[in-house]
Amino acid sequence: MTDATKCPKCNSEHAYQDRDLWICPECAHEWSAAGDAAAEATQEAGVRDAHGNVLTDGDSVIVMKDLKVKGSSSVVKGGTKVRNIRLQDATDGHNIACKIDGIGAMNLKSEFVKKA
Repeated sequence: MTDATKCPKCNSEHAYQDRDLWICPECAHEWSAAGDAAAEATQEAGVRDAHGNVLTDGDSVIVMKDLKVKGSSSVVKGGTKVRNIRLQDATDGHNIACKIDGIGAMNLKSEFVKKA
């Protein structure tokens, strides 16, 4: 089954077509295949920060809240400016690779940063 016929809400493979709409019997979600293609194109325009700004490689961001560093007792304080970020495929939601002074290389989630 192609991704176009899977439910975008619950990813069910049991969706069926009724005229120009697709319907999911599991979650009752209805969608148009043509409308979803346009929505995905605008949604995939890039990684967005917590306020919806599009991020690109080389941008500077500011951490919005204190973040614990996994496997360490260190903390990235809210308000820390991170320069020269690199976008990557999301692994566990961590889609920003960067180096932070005093901590080193790490990955961040875009939902916890804002564009500087």
